[in-house]
Amino acid sequence: MIRIHLTAADFARIRFAPRPAPLQELNTALMMLVHRHDELLFGRWRRRLLRSLPASALPLADLVPGTQAPCFLDVFDDSLEEGLHTVRTTDPDLVRSELERVRAGHATPAPAWLRDLHRGDAGAWQPLLRAQHAAFETVMRPVWCLVQDLHQGEFARHALTVAEHGIGTALAALVPGSQLRGDVWEFEGPTEQDVRPDGRGLLLLPTFHWTGRPLVADPPGRPPAVTYPAGPGLPLTPDGTGGTDEALAGVLGRTRFAMLRLLAEEHTTSGLARRLGVSNATCSAHAAALRGAGLVTTVRAGRSVLHRRTALGSLLLQRRGEG
Repeated sequence: MIRIHLTAADFARIRFAPRPAPLQELNTALMMLVHRHDELLFGRWRRRLLRSLPASALPLADLVPGTQAPCFLDVFDDSLEEGLHTVRTTDPDLVRSELERVRAGHATPAPAWLRDLHRGDAGAWQPLLRAQHAAFETVMRPVWCLVQDLHQGEFARHALTVAEHGIGTALAALVPGSQLRGDVWEFEGPTEQDVRPDGRGLLLLPTFHWTGRPLVADPPGRPPAVTYPAGPGLPLTPDGTGGTDEALAGVLGRTRFAMLRLLAEEHTTSGLARRLGVSNATCSAHAAALRGAGLVTTVRAGRSVLHRRTALGSLLLQRRGEG
């Protein structure tokens, strides 16, 4: 459970990031790349990116040898150049302590550049900064315009919720299942964690690549930040579809995916079979599979059988940009 203890000064300084943070969005994409969440939807995306990452990005793997990254990578500047500068100017004591923390228990020796970074060698920053820049250009640049558009929509939605219902409702809406109990905002997390901003406020940042639990950063001297999953919950693609057709069809199968789209309107089995170019028996079998998943309903009307998409089926498509 994550508990964020908010003072009156913190409530006054809760801020929704007006623009996406390039390095933090990159961090979430790389986390999604190495984790195995939603493999059915993200598997092809992972394999494609792993093939396309240049060798210059490999120092990031040295820096994050396990599941935890050093906290100085949690950077929320809204331009890539400012974010890289923030990383470069991290306090040397924090760099040393974080490197020791994330590499504790790993038997593999640290590479030379990482040992130099631990010693405070200024030249050791170059491999890391080049790696972040190369990873951003490969992973994020092709979809960055889409990330910006999605962020703007999320920003407007959040602002409207605050204006109509207040900050408490807005916080609960950002993280499903979260609660504001007095001055403590609570939500499920991987570990027990109490965060006390003590007047620094709180930054709220949506991410459009991570689909797991919210990520909480508490950087020294800066406001704590909650990075929460938003958007379609699918791999983003440069054409702006979010990988909708390919990813969802890969899970359902292309015939069932096409059937689900057609069933925004009621169809008979024979009419649906004609539209799909399959036999009535094949159409009935696909409809039964979708009905078993709660995505369509089937009713008999005289001698005909009528199929229609359920609210759950419509929600599945709407979340992925379909009508």
